[in-house]
Amino acid sequence: MELFLAYLGIALCVGLSGIGSAYGVTICGNAAIGAFKKNPTASGSYMGLSALPSSQGLYGFVGYFMLNSHVVDGLTIGNACAIFGVGLALGLVALFSAIRQAKVCANGISAIGAGHNAFGTTMVLAVFPELYAILGLLVLILTANSLNQ
Repeated sequence: MELFLAYLGIALCVGLSGIGSAYGVTICGNAAIGAFKKNPTASGSYMGLSALPSSQGLYGFVGYFMLNSHVVDGLTIGNACAIFGVGLALGLVALFSAIRQAKVCANGISAIGAGHNAFGTTMVLAVFPELYAILGLLVLILTANSLNQ
């Protein structure tokens, strides 16, 4: 039971963060296609902003590497619950962070497509949702470092 619970937490960490990133980059990609029709010269800005939500999926992979070494035979129920909880927490935070960040980036892409100089402002504003995914990863790292073997 303990191994199942711990692996479920790791799977949710990787899966939810990956889903968030996949969903986020498609939100931005759709905006980029529309903006490209209006202003094809800014395609580099569109691509840069479209890539931002992909980082949350990477946090899920870091979470996997941080937690996987703690999933061993003889895992205590306390450690299994901690792995499950922190994996679920990071997965959910990364999922919603990627989606909300994508919406900020999509609006920036639309503004650039309309001829506004909005790349820098959009990058700064897109960092704010990302901060919460980074905090979720930090909690996971601190929890993983405190687990008893």
